[in-house]
Amino acid sequence: MSAVASESGMPDAVPGDGRVESENERLDRNWNSLLQEVRVTQTGTQVLSGFLLAVAFQPRFAELDQYQITIYLILVSVAALTTAIGLAPVSLHRILFRRHAMARVVRIASILVRATLIGVAAVLTGTVLLIFDVVVGRTAGFISGGVMLVITVLIWNVVPLLMRPLPPNSPKS
Repeated sequence: MSAVASESGMPDAVPGDGRVESENERLDRNWNSLLQEVRVTQTGTQVLSGFLLAVAFQPRFAELDQYQITIYLILVSVAALTTAIGLAPVSLHRILFRRHAMARVVRIASILVRATLIGVAAVLTGTVLLIFDVVVGRTAGFISGGVMLVITVLIWNVVPLLMRPLPPNSPKS
């Protein structure tokens, strides 16, 4: 088999990328990767959403001030929206299944997974802010929420950028 043809005999989708696969094989691989990401984010989103929904039924909920109730309702709304966005790739695939639209499904699902991560980051940040606000005070809430946001941005964005491989002809430091 030559380096320019996949196992199916079709031309290599991205020559020189270290994989020999057809465009359909590449789309299937990308779709499977996206599904794994959806599974991981779903679990986190569901746990956070469940926690937030249970809070309203706790006796101490009546002690929250208007600011805390507003933050809580925003968090519940963002968590619900994030859950809907996170499940959208599955619905998209179901509706477009066997319609020769895998390239569009993968492209749109990738955008939806990124949007889900933004929603999860917002819910994580807001939940930390709310808990610290209730337990310690408003200033601690702002500080801890800000720290959570910075840590999330660093871990989810900066670390992957630092881990990217260097181009083949660039000097190594």
